[in-house]
Amino acid sequence: MSEIPSAVVRPARHTALHDVHRRLGGKMVPFGGWDMPVEYSGILAEHRAVRERAGLFDVSHMGEISIQGREALDLVQFVTCNDASRLHLDQCQYSGLMTPQGTFMDDLVVNKFTDRHYWLIVNAANRERDFEHICQHDHFDAQVVNVSEGYTQLAVQGPATVKILQPLTPVALSPIRYYHFTIGKLLGVECIISRTGYTGEDGFELYFDPEHSEHVWNGILDAGQAAGLLPCGLGARNTLRMEAGMALYGHEIDTTTTPLEAGLGWITKLGKPDFLGKAVIERQAEQGLTRKLIGFEMEEAGIARDGYAVLHQGQRVGQVTSAGPAPTLGRNIGMAYLPVALCPPGTLIDIQIRTRTARARVVPMPFYKRRA
Repeated sequence: MSEIPSAVVRPARHTALHDVHRRLGGKMVPFGGWDMPVEYSGILAEHRAVRERAGLFDVSHMGEISIQGREALDLVQFVTCNDASRLHLDQCQYSGLMTPQGTFMDDLVVNKFTDRHYWLIVNAANRERDFEHICQHDHFDAQVVNVSEGYTQLAVQGPATVKILQPLTPVALSPIRYYHFTIGKLLGVECIISRTGYTGEDGFELYFDPEHSEHVWNGILDAGQAAGLLPCGLGARNTLRMEAGMALYGHEIDTTTTPLEAGLGWITKLGKPDFLGKAVIERQAEQGLTRKLIGFEMEEAGIARDGYAVLHQGQRVGQVTSAGPAPTLGRNIGMAYLPVALCPPGTLIDIQIRTRTARARVVPMPFYKRRA
């Protein structure tokens, strides 16, 4: 009798700053196949640092895909739902990488370097799958390259970010508009400096050669010490994005959800030429939605968690996609898909929390919006 082969256990992947995180006392957890810090000094402290001062995140597990060539724009247009033809040089655009079914293969940021060169930022767990998906649909004069291993990505987020980073670079940071980028040196290292982020705060994301990772990380930490900057993990990144009502792949969006259902119609340009899933989304727009993503706040004691059932008049009507405490607001919040009849703000629902239910109320999103 042949021996049953044991399951293949793939070792967790590490960013170039893995040893630094461990030396700083980061609590490491598996995330999307990566060994990443979930917290250093505590999720609450790190969350507040970003809202009030600044935080530094290692997000090098994210993926970067380069598309170049005479028909690079045509390929980007075909696989994404937003209209990349509207991009100016050095501009970024939030978009969806679509399936033929009109659902999300991933969400991503499209960056325009030139008319023949676009750069996509994709989620960590999806980066190889996204690359293969784009290559599968590359029927254009365009070259697709997964360049993820060539970059460290750091995010500096919070109201003190410009004050902290400006002395480290000759690039004038304040004139860079939201969702725009430039290329210049920071701490003597050539970087892509992008005014983007995933926290609901002002900030920058920096992309550079991994060999400079510790130098840049330590330089930013040192420069930010007086301003109260903290190293931050994935825990605070999640609570911050949730307060800001930002979708997380695998939770609010996936291959079963469309942009219209997810409240992302604003990134779905049905007026542009054909793209993957366009006909499906057009039919959904014409026929109307049966469900939509909503935000809720707990009215009774209890903390909703991802995956908990949502009830209305005793009947299960949905499932929580993301939930937990909102430190900035001092309330417990969450998101869920509900039938459209139950989506108006003020609608009362119940969350199944283990063996009991707790009352919640549908509220508008985002839960938190920073002051301009």
